[in-house]
Amino acid sequence: MVLGGGTQRGHRGAPVVKARNTKKTLTTLWTYFEEQRKLLLLLLGVILISTGIGLWVPYLIGQAISILDGMDEGQGLTLLWLILLPLIAAYVVDAFIHVIQEWVMAGVSQKVVLKLRKSLFEKLQKLPISFFDVRTHGEIMSRLSNDIENVSGTIAQSTTQLMSSMLTITGSFVMMLILSPLLTLASVITIPLVYLVTKSIAKKTRLYFRHQQEHLGRLNGHIEEMVSGISVVKAFNQEEKVIKQFNEINNELCEVGIKAQVWSGFMMPLMNVIKNIGFTAVAAVGGILAVRGMIEIWIIASFIIYSRQFVRPLNEVATIFNTLQSAMAGAERVFEVMEEDEEPANKPKAETIKNPKGHITFDNVSFSYNTGEEVLKDISFEVKPGSSIALVGPTGAGKTTIVNLLTRFYDVNKGSILIDGKDIRDYTRDSLRESFGVVLQDTYLFSGTIKENIRYGRLEATDEEVKRAAVLARADVFIRRLPKGYDTMLSESGANLSQGQRQLLAIARAILVDPSILILDEATSNVDTRTELHIQAAMLELMKNRTSFIIAHRLSTIRDADIIMVIDNGRIVESGNHDYLIDKKGIYHKLYMSQFKNIAT
Repeated sequence: MVLGGGTQRGHRGAPVVKARNTKKTLTTLWTYFEEQRKLLLLLLGVILISTGIGLWVPYLIGQAISILDGMDEGQGLTLLWLILLPLIAAYVVDAFIHVIQEWVMAGVSQKVVLKLRKSLFEKLQKLPISFFDVRTHGEIMSRLSNDIENVSGTIAQSTTQLMSSMLTITGSFVMMLILSPLLTLASVITIPLVYLVTKSIAKKTRLYFRHQQEHLGRLNGHIEEMVSGISVVKAFNQEEKVIKQFNEINNELCEVGIKAQVWSGFMMPLMNVIKNIGFTAVAAVGGILAVRGMIEIWIIASFIIYSRQFVRPLNEVATIFNTLQSAMAGAERVFEVMEEDEEPANKPKAETIKNPKGHITFDNVSFSYNTGEEVLKDISFEVKPGSSIALVGPTGAGKTTIVNLLTRFYDVNKGSILIDGKDIRDYTRDSLRESFGVVLQDTYLFSGTIKENIRYGRLEATDEEVKRAAVLARADVFIRRLPKGYDTMLSESGANLSQGQRQLLAIARAILVDPSILILDEATSNVDTRTELHIQAAMLELMKNRTSFIIAHRLSTIRDADIIMVIDNGRIVESGNHDYLIDKKGIYHKLYMSQFKNIAT
């Protein structure tokens, strides 16, 4: 639950820190493979078999050429069949092994991504509210979906190929040395060229792929905001503006995407040029050695195949490395979230708050979201159990910050907050929050039935308890009029209900939780006067025998509060009940009378 309101939200938290590097990202990513060691060993085993077959085949082909070159037709054909049959068998076995490779790698990649996605989602649940205050929902969703899918695709496509290529390079190099050290020397002239090309291109592609993922996150954030706020966009005729904004972000994504793909596309043509240089060198040196009688033709034939097997995986490794830049860009963004600071841990001897009475004390509390910008300044007050306290004042004065500190969405910078005489930091955070019931200005309902949404705060509640809470919240009447009653499905955010109906469901949800302390944050500000009367009646039922905090701009809703505190510029400037503050003729009197005049007119 998030407590909305106030103007400080755009300033909370710090900017995203993006000091990451490929080595660290790869090391972190490898930890997610550790649980798949058995499958990876199986994969390595089948790759070794496949590589062995691949290294055996050129030798057989060379022997076949040697047989045809040195024997008569009858003997040659017999021996040739003795070589061709194992060759055919080798190709069949190799095809079967490749099927096994794909099957094993699919399992590994999906299990790794399953764990990665699970870890990231669990991490999001542990992050403080400040993390979400400075990021759009779409940008966070992009990391959970697009970036992880990017990593998933690369793992599935590249891991097997990378392992196979490295083994093939090593095996081919050994066989080349055995056949001819001189030809091997001619062949390896391509290695420095591959290294230089890979290093220079990879540096560019990694940069552009990372920018591509960042722009994609921005685009997703913009789309999510526009879809969620489409009614506001249309109401203010801002369609052209949002289209222009979308086109700007989309064009930036297109430009950086083109650069990423162009630089990525350079790799294969350059690798082919280098490969052909290597073949030319082998052919030239081999021809000279053959003319001088220093090497046999079958060795040259086998060597050319081995050199192709040596250079081709080099190209593949270069291409894979290039592809990995995109995955690393996505993985970096995921691990940035994974390394964010979580909510502070409970104290070692933190207690579970049990049956709180609701006696609340703020003792010289000061707080700032950003260093040097105090939002609350030496706030002190006391609330007796079962009493109601209303917080009024201009937008940004610090009203919502008070309840954010009370629920420990943030911790105080100075002073202390006590519940029943004990500092709230001495309680476990979970048990503390279970003591609160919250009804927000912008009620959030989840996709599901009405019954499931009311039950959200206490999942074990029976259907009868759910209905009883709805009756007390004055929601039962409209629920029973719906086609499927309590089993009516709600769309996202409860868009198929009116604002007032959503508020009544939120109150029913809070009643079902049966909290000791209640927070009502502008709970009636978005509804008409008739609906407000229903909500106020439900709120009075909810507030019975509970310590209640009410944040309100509509002052007619808080006349009966035991204490009304006027907050201005982070300080309590007035405090008392309605009659006292009206007689005082101070700030509250001016605020109240100005609203009364507006109503009268």
